[in-house]
Amino acid sequence: MIRVALVDDEPLIRQGIAMILDGEDDLEVVGETDDGAGAVDLVRRTRPHVVLMDIRMPGVDGLRATELVLRLDDPPKVLVLTTFGHDDHVRAALQIGAAGFLVKRSTADQMVNAVRTVAGGHLVFPDQVRGLLAQQPTTRWNGPALTPRELEVLELVAEGLTNGEVADRLVIGTETVRTHVANAIGKLGARDRTHAVVLAWTHGLLPR
Repeated sequence: MIRVALVDDEPLIRQGIAMILDGEDDLEVVGETDDGAGAVDLVRRTRPHVVLMDIRMPGVDGLRATELVLRLDDPPKVLVLTTFGHDDHVRAALQIGAAGFLVKRSTADQMVNAVRTVAGGHLVFPDQVRGLLAQQPTTRWNGPALTPRELEVLELVAEGLTNGEVADRLVIGTETVRTHVANAIGKLGARDRTHAVVLAWTHGLLPR
């Protein structure tokens, strides 16, 4: 069962999302809060696998709340909710470590699939996000250089492939893939493989 927590200051939005997710056999909404300040306590109490986080909230906004949640031990994946009307926070959310984005006007199926995808350790980036990323300048990477193979592995991870699938694609062993992923995570100073891909994107190391 995938445990989900909701952080959004609009009650109707939370209610609608909860109805959609609780209608699935493998998803369960375990808690809600209407502000970013309560997100950390909510996560500590309910131990969700995924947090749906509104990016625009009064007081403590979704960016700060995401940052605080991801500092916890064994943090959940954070899926950022956004309207993308005038959002200029995409890069910041990625650098903080968000596992993906969900547009509020998404269909029920898109929402359910996004939660499952993020819970499985993969990225969720709608076309709108990729478009915004393509328009934004990259930040030069000044850290340790990644090898061509490490970048190749990260690019396949960004496509949503598992380590086994990456191994099959590159005709190498699964343990070798794990080593490349671990090396990339270490060089980038990332928390996990998802964060490593995000950092590689924002620094222009991977195609967007």
